[in-house]
This record gives sequence, C-alpha cells and structure tokens, in this order.
Amino acid sequence: MEEKIAALRQSVPNAVQQTKTLIQLDEIRVKLLGKNGSITELMKGLGALSPEKKKEAGQLLNTFKNEVTALIESQKATLEEAELNAKLASQTADITLPCRPNTHSGRIHPVAQVMEEMLTIFAQMGFEMAEGPDIEDDFHNFEALNIPPSHPARQMQATFFMENTTDKVLRTQTSGVQIRTMESKKPPIKIVAPGRTYRRDYDMTHTPMFHQIEGLVIDTETNLAHLKSTLTEFMKLFFETDDVALRFRPSYFPFTEPSYEADVGCSRKNGEFVIKSGEDWCELLGCGMVHPDVLRTCGLDPNVYQGYAFGCGIDRFAMLKYGIPDLRSFFDADMRWIKHYGFLPLDIPSVISGLSFNGGAKR
Repeated sequence: MEEKIAALRQSVPNAVQQTKTLIQLDEIRVKLLGKNGSITELMKGLGALSPEKKKEAGQLLNTFKNEVTALIESQKATLEEAELNAKLASQTADITLPCRPNTHSGRIHPVAQVMEEMLTIFAQMGFEMAEGPDIEDDFHNFEALNIPPSHPARQMQATFFMENTTDKVLRTQTSGVQIRTMESKKPPIKIVAPGRTYRRDYDMTHTPMFHQIEGLVIDTETNLAHLKSTLTEFMKLFFETDDVALRFRPSYFPFTEPSYEADVGCSRKNGEFVIKSGEDWCELLGCGMVHPDVLRTCGLDPNVYQGYAFGCGIDRFAMLKYGIPDLRSFFDADMRWIKHYGFLPLDIPSVISGLSFNGGAKR
C-alpha cells in the first residue's frame, strides 16, 4: 500500500501540472478520484489490512487524497484564468469602428429627462441644486422636520429602517437636504433638492423607490405670494402652456405652517389629460411656509427669517406630462417601454428651444 502511494505521489504532480485544458485535468481527476480511480481502489483495499496497518495506511491515504484534491483545484484555477484571458483577448472590440445607426441608439429614461427639465427651469429662476445622502439619520429625516417619535406622520410614511439600528433610515423624502442646507448655509437660501426616496408601498401609483424634488427659499421677506408666483411660472414652463390655473387647498404638513396642497387646472375629456384652466383639477404637490420650529432647530431666528418650501414627485410629473399610465413600468427595465417613452441623448432640455419632445427633446 505504501509503495503504491509513494509511486502515485511521484507521478501525479507532474501529470496534473502538464495538463493544458480543463478536459485533460478532469480526465486525470476521474482516473485518480473517480469511482474506479487509483486512489479510490486503494481506499477499497483498506478493508483487507489488519487494524494497525489499516489505521496507518488510512491516514497516509487520506493525506495523499487531500494533496491530490488541492493540486487539482489549484491547476483548475490556473487553467480557468488562462482560458478567460484567451477568451478576452480574442473578443477585443475595434473602437475605431463607426457607431450604430440612430435606430439602435439608446434612450434617456423619462425620469432623468423630467428631472433635467425641472432643474433647467429652476436654474433659470435662480435656484441652486443641493444634494444629500440616501441613508439619512432620524434627526434630519424626522425630528428636525417637526416630526417627533410619536407623530402619526412617521407611521404614514412606511419607513425602511436600516438593519440593527433605529437611527438610520432610507430617506422618506428629500426634506433632509433642506435641513442640512439651513444648518450649513446662512440666508438668503434658494435651493432645489432632487433625488431618490424610499417608502414601503407598491401599486400602480406607488413604488418602494421613487423620485422627488423639493424647493426651499429662506430670507427676510419671502411670503405666500412669492410661493404662488414661483409655482405658477414653473407649471407654465414645465407643461409648456400659458393656460395654467393653480389653486391652493389648506392642508397639513408638520414642517410647514400654513400648509397647502397645490392643484393645477386640467381637462380629462375623451380619456385625454390636458393641462388647462376651467374644467377640472389635479393634485400635484404640497407646499407652505416653513414652520418656525424648523427654523429654530436649524439655528435660524423665525422673528428675522421666513420662507417657503414645496415638494413634488418627479415620477408623477413624468406620468402626467407624457401620458404614462403605470408607475411600476418605470422600473421594469423593458427595452420596448424605454424605446417608446425614452428620449434621444443629445436633445437636451432648454427653456428657450423647448423642454419636451414637442419642442427640444425628441423621442
């Protein structure tokens, strides 16, 4: 038994290392460790030995078997890497070749397009863009926005809490960016904060991940008239029509006082949605004057400073403007859908030449 193991120990390493393909290596593995392999046959012969020799030979054989297994695995990794490198070398692309025709070009997602349209409009109005983390702490996502632990709004927002912590959450709104801006910057402040937000909700008008954009203006003189004029002008530019009617309904948000829901005039005749005044109303966003407690939390004196804030869903605006019926389809990664609703990459939104495919960007 020991002589046979010694003979195999001399021949096996060279045989394994000389293999050039994974097929050759597998053939050697079968010859050694297969059902009728050399090492397997030696294992079967242990039963004929005396107890003392059986124990000694068994230990020796197990050690050798482990050595062979490790050797084969090492050679397998080497051959797989060589095979991958050869495959990559044979599949290099010639980047000097001309691009594909426009019929095969990619598309900009409606959410990215609408976000760019909104930022284009607000930039013209003098707003700066601000960003914040997707994983937010409890203070910036709730408490600083006048939402204490016992507040019902926490339950209404169906929050995703991070595992093994009660302080970190996936932000339920981009309002935390407003808090961080007021903490780090002195008024006057005029920002918009676009980004992803997260809530545990899923149906044709809600998804667990969606997009919001919020605006914040803080100075010593801003009032509701400024808020209404800003939103009215935004609606005209975004929906590309001067026939815009906007109404404010009293509402409640913990971080604004007074608070309002803003509705835009529309028509739903013959199943077609059109922004226009005088027929029907569509709820679009929430807004109001920043609550004094929020200002105090951020170190601003509400007797000196005041301002307004507003927030809306980017996905919802995309649905209304471009006639997309189901929010869930935004995230299905269906190339047929993106080809139909998407936008050509080089058609950049512009307030002057046009925002949508009716003006500048074309599908």
